[in-house]
Amino acid sequence: MSRSVLITGGNRGIGLAVARAFAAQGDKVAVTYRSGEPPEGLFGVRCDVTDAAAVRAAVEEVRVQQGPVEVLVSNAGITRDQLLVAMADEDFRAVIETNLIGAVNVAKEVTTDMVKARWGRMVFVSSMSGFTGAPGQTNYAASKAALIGFARSLAREVGRRRITVNVVTPGLIETDMVREVTDARRSYVIGQTALGRTGTPEEVAAVVRFLASEEAAYITAGAIPVTGGAGVGQ
Repeated sequence: MSRSVLITGGNRGIGLAVARAFAAQGDKVAVTYRSGEPPEGLFGVRCDVTDAAAVRAAVEEVRVQQGPVEVLVSNAGITRDQLLVAMADEDFRAVIETNLIGAVNVAKEVTTDMVKARWGRMVFVSSMSGFTGAPGQTNYAASKAALIGFARSLAREVGRRRITVNVVTPGLIETDMVREVTDARRSYVIGQTALGRTGTPEEVAAVVRFLASEEAAYITAGAIPVTGGAGVGQ
């Protein structure tokens, strides 16, 4: 059965791979994007997730175009890496506002319809950094760790309405964001990865799609690593 799916930050990288995976199985897919153009062949809604009013308008547009959101994939995120002692206050706040508060804004806006329908799926894209930390990423790691606590708490609030809330924690995935990582850091992380390679957005998308399926109906409050074995034991 075709479902109404919303992916934030769905115009590139992991978000785009997730959007294409859902579209390929016949779902109605909307993606938000803050800049540039929407992906070809997908319904795009321009939205800054840090702006609660903009999120409200975007979700309403999706509701009109393809029905209330039944599956939310909260993926929108940014990095502004720097050692803490040199990090500008605005860069710390911008990352928290986008990666955490933005996810909260969207989740809050779609929860009411899911509760009314007594069914829903939410998947939040966090990061391995939320568990392990990373030098130069105090802002990013903090936002991604907080996202896990948020999702697990929300799962407890909405579970009796057959709504599941899960998190995926990707490791080093071949996206534009990761390509900015220094060669030294890249080599170090791959060296700590059991599979000895980076991952692909499509590999993350496959896990997200499963978590949104009926087969995953008894999985909630989970933090699923898609890391190739990086950070084992941490």
